[in-house]
Amino acid sequence: MALNWMRAGLAVLVALGWSSGSAFAQTPPPWPAKPVKVIVNYAPGGSTDNATRPFMEKLSIAFGQQFVVENKGGASGAVGVEAGVRSAPDGYTFFVTPVASVTILPNARPTAYDPFKDMVPVSQIVDSTLVFAVHPSLKVNTMQEFVAYAKKNPGKLNFGSSGLGTLTQMICESVNLVAGIDMLHVPYRGGAESLTDFLAGQVQVFSEGNVLPHVKAGKALLLAVVDSERHPEFPDVPMLQEVYPEADILNWFGLFAPAGTPEPIVRRMSEELAKAARNPELRAHLLRLALRANGSTPEHLASILRKDFDRYGKLIKTLNIRMD
Repeated sequence: MALNWMRAGLAVLVALGWSSGSAFAQTPPPWPAKPVKVIVNYAPGGSTDNATRPFMEKLSIAFGQQFVVENKGGASGAVGVEAGVRSAPDGYTFFVTPVASVTILPNARPTAYDPFKDMVPVSQIVDSTLVFAVHPSLKVNTMQEFVAYAKKNPGKLNFGSSGLGTLTQMICESVNLVAGIDMLHVPYRGGAESLTDFLAGQVQVFSEGNVLPHVKAGKALLLAVVDSERHPEFPDVPMLQEVYPEADILNWFGLFAPAGTPEPIVRRMSEELAKAARNPELRAHLLRLALRANGSTPEHLASILRKDFDRYGKLIKTLNIRMD
């Protein structure tokens, strides 16, 4: 009898051992257990890269693992986004992109990714200020005066942008529509090249944020800021949406993951990015680069992605913009 009891007890212990061992084997390892790659879809030194690296430095400290930035530029940001969505959805690859690559570009030409099926929103990490500025030769001081001038001089005004299908083009095209004027678009290969021609007066209207230092020098007139709040250095200059509420455009940068990335990892990343965005040192650093730390929830990024995708899709269709 005693032997039978011993055998029964041993069987229970073995069963418990196998059960707990099986459960242990199924428990996922702590994340991150190795370095995490973050793809930036533009070259080093640009706004997207500048927005990303300070956050990754904070995450490396918070998680005790390296968050390594890998730049993959090209095709208006499409190359980096494609690399991101094709990565394994295991929590070890994320990617950062500005708004245009996931809202304007897919509406203007076929892309190898669907912003709503192939990627998971994690956080809107940063937004930045764009502008509506004019050359001093126009001698106008407000948006109202500019629009009146444009209507009296049809076909005589050009605006420069950093390229076809960029947010800077959408700003001026939006003003064309809501104000009922007709500025001609002159696309450039980048913001630096278009700024040179603007300062020389070859184009009269400009929307890149890199013109702000020249406003202080009197080489450009700032008529509106394209942002969600007025610029602290130009508090008397209205936001564009104060003049035209339909033009509530925001230049944001979002961090995404490949579709299928585990939800707990996405949520944890979002929470740590929000903590980093509240860091005074990080915020001050980004402000010096004309960037503002955000650190939103996945739901917020998903909401503005849908809003801007639909908004720019309608505008692109109205203007018949194609990048094929």
